[in-house]
Amino acid sequence: MRNTKTCGEAIVALLEQYDVEVVFGIPGVHTLELYRGLVGSRIRHVLPRHEQGAGFMADGYARASGKPGVCFLITGPGVTNAATPIGQAYSDSIPMLVISSVNETRHLGRGRGELHELPDQQKLMSACTAFSARVEKPEDFPGLLAKAFDVFNSARPRPVHIEVPIDIFAQKVDEDWTRQPAAPKPEADAARIAEAAGLLSAAANPLIIAGGGAIGGEAAVRMLAEKLVAPVATSVAGSGILPCSHPLSLGPTLVSAATHELIAAADVVLVAGSELASTDTWGNKFAFNGRLIRIDIDAGQFGNGPKADVELYGDAPVILQTLAGMVAASADDARRKAAEAQVAIALAAYDESLDEAERLRREVFETVVNALPEETLVASDMTQIGYTGHGVFRPETSGRMLFPQGYGTLGYGLPAGVGAKLGAAEKPVVVFAGDGGVLYTIQEMATAAEEMLPVVLILWNNQSLKQIREGFIDLGIEPIAVDPQVPDFQMLAKGFGWHCRQMTALGDIAGAVREAYESGGKDGVPVLIEVMANAL
Repeated sequence: MRNTKTCGEAIVALLEQYDVEVVFGIPGVHTLELYRGLVGSRIRHVLPRHEQGAGFMADGYARASGKPGVCFLITGPGVTNAATPIGQAYSDSIPMLVISSVNETRHLGRGRGELHELPDQQKLMSACTAFSARVEKPEDFPGLLAKAFDVFNSARPRPVHIEVPIDIFAQKVDEDWTRQPAAPKPEADAARIAEAAGLLSAAANPLIIAGGGAIGGEAAVRMLAEKLVAPVATSVAGSGILPCSHPLSLGPTLVSAATHELIAAADVVLVAGSELASTDTWGNKFAFNGRLIRIDIDAGQFGNGPKADVELYGDAPVILQTLAGMVAASADDARRKAAEAQVAIALAAYDESLDEAERLRREVFETVVNALPEETLVASDMTQIGYTGHGVFRPETSGRMLFPQGYGTLGYGLPAGVGAKLGAAEKPVVVFAGDGGVLYTIQEMATAAEEMLPVVLILWNNQSLKQIREGFIDLGIEPIAVDPQVPDFQMLAKGFGWHCRQMTALGDIAGAVREAYESGGKDGVPVLIEVMANAL
């Protein structure tokens, strides 16, 4: 019996074979045939209120679940609306599959003013994806999807865009499509691993920097740290790879001058799964005065930043495990005590470097996090309480801090938290956002309520674009456009179907957060806690 599926139906059926469980999108006239495939599918469709929200939700879903976030986007404005979150995912190495429509094949490149037409949508998307491809005929799709999942699973994970002309969606498919075998991950050269192990074993004062690419190698990082007596600093994406209570953990303090002094003093530094970006250090430049070993699944990173003495191209968790089994263990107890003392001094120096405003934000951030269960996921927007929070947040496990570090997009927190809750339903989710940034995507409160996702949103309301105000003042420029009119967030939240509270006293916050978590868990209603920063 011949297959009677359309291409749109066959695409959804193939996504099921790749274990896709959730897609984010807003249906439109150009994607109706794609949505035909969702009828009767086990894939859950989530409706954001803006395509930017779809992209950020897919990002949060991917970070929380470890699986690619998937978006269905309409031609033209749907794609460009999502370009910002796609750029964020590209910057932070987040796997995201974007399937969009594009105008009919006969109209492509003609400039006839067709609905949603762009001169070259594929070319536009190629700037913020691992690759962007067009389906010229239905049978192209299975190979492109396999290539996308090879990027997600066997290379540096980044977004992939596949566009399908609307006439192709409707074409019949003669055969059932099947999932293709995955490509292997690159394997590092054994001789180079041995060379790295030798350098580490001989080091008197080694140090490890672990980025998001090292997630999955937690046990190996701990073994290396303990065998080598090596302090471990992480990027924000890598926070918790070594439990932050461990005496050798510097936590996510690459912004700290004290941590950079330890890096500069190390005779061997091992960097695993980090691009050593300036956004990780906030202006503190790395000084590698000893030997440098870098592990990365993206070979292009070896040409960026400081030149490594040993370059290990491959999957960081696998290479770390191999190294952990090869390095010699130090039995020098005095060396261990000295290293642990250095870490404690560096952490204390970082804490002492916080100014009065940062200390208040730290107290609020920690009050919120400590009122919630240990496994809570923290999604933060680009906001002052988030900037303070990601440096002082000291988790015991990896993957708990969701932060738009590289690209730095406002509006990330709320939709990313929604996506995270869908990706890890068993974990509580708290979102930190400012009164300015939350307005970029506040419409996604509707999605959270509709999907009955009991996220807790901490709205840091200082009634100003305060970070920008302070930047103006630091440069001697009179502040412009930093005091926008602030809406009644309590009324907005109620209108979207949320529970809400407003806090003006620091001592009331912990109880309000615990109550929000408990009530949301019972009735599936998200909760806004508006913290009036100027009243604390």
